[in-house]
Amino acid sequence: MSAFSRTAKVFNAAVVPLLGVPVVGRTLGKGMVVLAYTGRRSGTRVELPVSYRRRGDQVQVGVAMPDQKTWWRNFTGDGGPVEVHLQEGTRTGHAVARRDEKGAVTVAITLGAQR
Repeated sequence: MSAFSRTAKVFNAAVVPLLGVPVVGRTLGKGMVVLAYTGRRSGTRVELPVSYRRRGDQVQVGVAMPDQKTWWRNFTGDGGPVEVHLQEGTRTGHAVARRDEKGAVTVAITLGAQR
């Protein structure tokens, strides 16, 4: 595991619970959400905080430094199921990752039912 991966793991472990704290979560939740998904190969449930933009039932997640990260690859091709922990509650959805001609990666999520 690289130094970047170790640092990201520690950061994620600290931020995910903070998003659930009422006062802190409301502040952080304006620009961050927790995504939860099951890894395609590992079968492990993963929860990670991400920055997002939302318009109705569409959520866009820009992946900073995509070549240093692997999580978004779970949503390449036809994409896959995801949970998005929003301030109003958890929503299921379908996420699809795309890399543009400049190498930037965006994960587009179409929200479905609220849980």
